[in-house]
Amino acid sequence: MKQQRIEKAIILSAGSGRRLLSLTAELPKCLLPVDADHPVLELQLRMLAQCGIQHVTVMVGFGAKKVERFLATHPIENLEVHTRYNPFFRTTNTLVTCWLAIPEMTKDFMLLNGDTLFEVEVLRRVLTSDKGPVTLAIDQKAEYDKDDMKIVLDSDGQLKAVGKVLATSKIDGESIGLMVFRNKGVEAFRAALDTAIRDPANLRKWYHDVISTMAGSLLVGTEFIEGLWWTEIDTPKDFAKARSYFVREQAVPERTTVFSSVGDS
Repeated sequence: MKQQRIEKAIILSAGSGRRLLSLTAELPKCLLPVDADHPVLELQLRMLAQCGIQHVTVMVGFGAKKVERFLATHPIENLEVHTRYNPFFRTTNTLVTCWLAIPEMTKDFMLLNGDTLFEVEVLRRVLTSDKGPVTLAIDQKAEYDKDDMKIVLDSDGQLKAVGKVLATSKIDGESIGLMVFRNKGVEAFRAALDTAIRDPANLRKWYHDVISTMAGSLLVGTEFIEGLWWTEIDTPKDFAKARSYFVREQAVPERTTVFSSVGDS
């Protein structure tokens, strides 16, 4: 059967970005300018449109009005974008944000963190991957810190577990916060979120915790992106590194693989 093209994406941008203070004292993390004055969210949206995504839901919370104002004044051709609000963003984590996004999960979709940037080839690779109902983009590095969403794989490269707290000796890589859900993976994720939300202890958990549980009964595939650029913007140091990256990209005009559609707004 021919793989159905994914046309829907959900971006998780509800958090307040406390580790980026004072940069995020009043500005949502997704609106931080990383490529000249182009913010994280704009780069993500333009890249999604470039790869055939037609509908995007941005999950908002902190600074929601600023995000919505930006979206209203910076439309992107061939891309329909709307927001959905998480009123509990100050006291919950991404599991709750995903649960609130369930009405958007009506067909195959891509899920990405609002603070993750990557070159367009990463997105293309994940969109064309055929690793099962759920596929996570993963990478490897020499060492992992406490905030990395670490993974454990089986001998076939399928996900066994994902989470921030895993035994160091068993870690095989990390999830970069980009994944796709296809066919029965969509319904399985919806159902798992609905089950998890009923336990008050889960309100401060991450959606990756749900995926880790799902891996016990559903094939969760992985797509290595080794050698391709990506970054997560969690700290001022991360932000500075991201801005430096785009300065270098602008200095090499023949490079067209990274956000090549970004222009003046």
